[in-house]
Amino acid sequence: MRRSPWATLVVLALAQFMVVLDVTIVNVALPDMQVDLGFSPDDLQWVISAYTLAFGGFLLLGGRLGDLLGRRRVFAGGLALFTAASLAGGLASSQWFLVGARAIQGFGGALMSAAALSILTVTYAAGRSRNIAMGIWGGLAGLGGTLGVVAGGVLVDAAGWEWVFFVNVPIGVALLVVTPTTVADSRVVTDGPRSFDLAGAALGTGGVLAVIYGVIRAEPLGWSSAEVIASLVAGAALLALFVVTEARSSAPLVPLRLFRSRTLSQSTLVLALNGGAFLAMFFLSALFLQQGKGLTALETGLQFLPMGVAAIAGALVATQVLPRVGTRPTQVVSAVVAMAGLLLLTRASADGSYVTELLPGFVLYGAGIMGVGVPAQIIALSDVAHEDAGAASGLINTGYQVGGALGLAVISTLATSAATSSLAGGADPQTALAAGYERGLLLTAALGGVILLLAAVSRQLVPSPEEVAELAAAA
Repeated sequence: MRRSPWATLVVLALAQFMVVLDVTIVNVALPDMQVDLGFSPDDLQWVISAYTLAFGGFLLLGGRLGDLLGRRRVFAGGLALFTAASLAGGLASSQWFLVGARAIQGFGGALMSAAALSILTVTYAAGRSRNIAMGIWGGLAGLGGTLGVVAGGVLVDAAGWEWVFFVNVPIGVALLVVTPTTVADSRVVTDGPRSFDLAGAALGTGGVLAVIYGVIRAEPLGWSSAEVIASLVAGAALLALFVVTEARSSAPLVPLRLFRSRTLSQSTLVLALNGGAFLAMFFLSALFLQQGKGLTALETGLQFLPMGVAAIAGALVATQVLPRVGTRPTQVVSAVVAMAGLLLLTRASADGSYVTELLPGFVLYGAGIMGVGVPAQIIALSDVAHEDAGAASGLINTGYQVGGALGLAVISTLATSAATSSLAGGADPQTALAAGYERGLLLTAALGGVILLLAAVSRQLVPSPEEVAELAAAA
């Protein structure tokens, strides 16, 4: 049966739109979830972290499963998991039921996203048609992130926080129905035994989870607590076992030889820090706008919208500038712009003006963050062998997701500590929230400073317009 490649693109792009939409749509619903389900300020971050960790932790596995079991089968399986978990999330009546649903959402999203990208690359031959397809796929994904905050605000105010999850269900069901007739199946043919490296995926994700749990529990219990020490030690042990497993595996998720590349390692670190800064800024700002400034969910979403528009504009500018000036100047200037935005956001007060205190920071940060990420992707893959390109792409995307979860854990925990101390000192709740927000954004700006230093010593490349277009779309 012959299938239209453009019909395939529509299905894949809508699925990716839904996955990215879910990253931002949930942020504006956090305060309502906190009230209804009784989340503590420290535990609330798991609503975000459970999703990003599962997504990042199983992204490489999703690509491997698609290659060996069939890409359409894995795409449909991930879509079904994501849809079912969305329904479960909307029906959640307890904190940890919701967190569990978010983790399953992330796992389904990882399978779906990895398989979708593989399907695109085999559906379209390298060249203009693939670049157009990748541009549409990546553009819709970026639009999902921008519209998510507004859509989330509308749904929360009109129907309740549950609908940020329920909205995925009819879209997911419709895509599942049309997938068999619009998406062709494909897989890698191999004569040897199939190896999925499930142990590697479980050890890597479990190790990062244990470390994050230890960081979060350190605030209420102290760093010398037996629970905190045990969690951190367990995390380190699991990550060490992950390295051993990958070294011995005949088909590892992460070939350790990739880390011999200084450019890949450094760029992955930049993307991880970028992810941590973005998630922390978004999480803290969503809470500050609603709990500190008393805005509705919709008003909060609308106040984030200029940042999304600036991010799209920043990506367009970066793709035009890169072939002319190269990666290092683009990345350095963008890092400066993003850090300036974060520093401006630290001035925000509970009764201050949005136009003077928040809008300039949101716009600058949105404009700068994409100009950091696109050059980092190009540098990361610059000296990777052709046979390792897929694994390297998966590694840098995983680094972004896992870095986001770790950065969110550390920064939100320290911001909560500042707010708690301010309350204990007699401050009113809004002033205390502003104090926590200020500390969190200062720490986020510190991550931006590290990104700037790494950008200043990064490799200078001048890519062709075609290379920029393809990598920007896949980012």
